[in-house]
Amino acid sequence: MSIVFIILAVICMAGVLASLATGVVGMAQHGPFNRKWGNRLMQARIGFQALAILFFMLALWTA
Repeated sequence: MSIVFIILAVICMAGVLASLATGVVGMAQHGPFNRKWGNRLMQARIGFQALAILFFMLALWTA
């Protein structure tokens, strides 16, 4: 069961990377994309990070 949690944590880490990279590129361009999506992308990053930590904790707990 812990392998499932590790896989889910890695998927969440990919989500963190994708939302962070998209948000940073959007902020660097200072355009309408950043005004519309910048805050939402950073909130999504925090959510993905929280889920990744939760899944790692569950993986350690079930190991």
